[in-house]
Amino acid sequence: MSKRHASEALDEVQGMDSPASKRSRLDDGPEFNGNGTTISTPDGRSDVNENHDGDAANDVDDGGDDFEEEPVKAPIRQAAPTEGYDDLYLDTIHRNVLDFDFEKLCSISLSNINVYACLVCGKYYQGRGPKSHAYFHALDEDHHVFINMETQRVYVLPEGYEVKSKSLDDIKYVSDPRYTRQEVTELDRKPRIAWTLDGKEYTPGFVGMNNIKENDYLNVIVQALSHVAPLRNYFLLEDLSSRPELVKRCGILFRKIWNPRAFKNHVSPHELLQEISLKSNKRFTLTVQSDPVEFLSWFLNNLHLGLGGSRTKPGSSIIQRIFQGKLKMESQAITAKADATGDRLRFEEAAEVRTDVNRFLLLTLDLPAAPLFQDELERNIIPQVPLTTILSKYDGRTAQERLAQRVRYRLAHPLPPYLIFHIKRFSANKFVDEERNPTIVTFDARVGLDVAPYVEPSPRDHPPGEPVWYDLVANVVHEAVRAKEDVADSGEERKTWKVQLRDKGRDEWVVCQDLFVEKTQKELLYLGESYLQIWERRRDAKGKRKA
Repeated sequence: MSKRHASEALDEVQGMDSPASKRSRLDDGPEFNGNGTTISTPDGRSDVNENHDGDAANDVDDGGDDFEEEPVKAPIRQAAPTEGYDDLYLDTIHRNVLDFDFEKLCSISLSNINVYACLVCGKYYQGRGPKSHAYFHALDEDHHVFINMETQRVYVLPEGYEVKSKSLDDIKYVSDPRYTRQEVTELDRKPRIAWTLDGKEYTPGFVGMNNIKENDYLNVIVQALSHVAPLRNYFLLEDLSSRPELVKRCGILFRKIWNPRAFKNHVSPHELLQEISLKSNKRFTLTVQSDPVEFLSWFLNNLHLGLGGSRTKPGSSIIQRIFQGKLKMESQAITAKADATGDRLRFEEAAEVRTDVNRFLLLTLDLPAAPLFQDELERNIIPQVPLTTILSKYDGRTAQERLAQRVRYRLAHPLPPYLIFHIKRFSANKFVDEERNPTIVTFDARVGLDVAPYVEPSPRDHPPGEPVWYDLVANVVHEAVRAKEDVADSGEERKTWKVQLRDKGRDEWVVCQDLFVEKTQKELLYLGESYLQIWERRRDAKGKRKA
């Protein structure tokens, strides 16, 4: 249409046709002029794709930027899948990328409330409503299947309906393994073999554990405690949902260690480590090496309180019923008086002896001092001492000086089902902050340990003269490695830890050091620098624990 000049009157151009109205190119149907007639070809066909003389066709070609598009409609929420499409999107699940060992925090908001895991990429997101992070992840990445980490229910987003397919049971089991009493009773009675997704063979209960940076001190303690049968059975069977977070996360890790249907042959203690770091005010973290015995003491006491234990009442939790024993301690003051001449001092032998009975969770064994000089062949030697020799500290006769007192120790009946020995290797002096004693402690895991010589006789609890046998369950070993490999003469060392575990089903021994798991010979267990040992009281022929 020609432009009206300013000098023309409005009534002179009223008879002219108005331009064709603009429409979306995606609309169907013929184009209409402003007067209601169609734009047609000379043969009468309606066609907007061919070029014609006039402005109508040009308007159709030029007006794309001025179109108003309809708003995108939100996906329709569904309470149930469409009939015949129950397994929609389930083929997009990638089991190889799923790892439920890490702390359940939303990867965007870092919240631990109402967390879902994407079964396509393995990431955590919060919520599943129309404004949640999981909802937008489903729209942005085209990932549609999510599992609630608390309820173990699986949903399809953005539609929002629940998927109830038996094909997802393996994922739910890996996320939160559950055991029956029959399964738990058979854990130590027969050999167990399992396979990962990629076909690797592993033994449930003897799996590797991630060393994220410097948390191998925690790995060996968790591995050792997970083979204490009463404690393991409790965490595998009991409902811990109402317990503190530390107890719940410890139970989940124990269940994953013994999982016979795992996707991989190792686990990560990340979730438990985060709670331990928070609970201990960062005393124990994954970035700084700590002492396993210090951690064990802290861990057992906090598990005791988390399981409803009392600070004053003995035997008030399963922790104390398993590990707590009684120790008789006799103390005598060391006094000295001048003799008749007043020149010399003599020790008073008739000082009053005080007897106390204390309770313990672990026993400390002192190593003899390492030799200062080389042997006659001018070669360095590593001293050895039998375990029974350093246990003589608790025979009731060997006296030790502690401050201004002479002290004697002896175990008392009833003995606990499990004994924990701490072999003290590190000490501080005025020259170095920490000195290591490399003395080897020898023992025979094939025979066991008779602790009768170190127990106060009690005919009511145990027949006099009969041995009290304990069998080794776990042995934590210290290894010193050079801190700087590029400096040959550097004396700096750093600590690493590994644990030797007994496989009762096969009557074999396994060494676990972070992700490495391999068999070892029971005759060679004592060759390492033993630091912590757990011994189990031997049962009689009828399968009952001896009194």
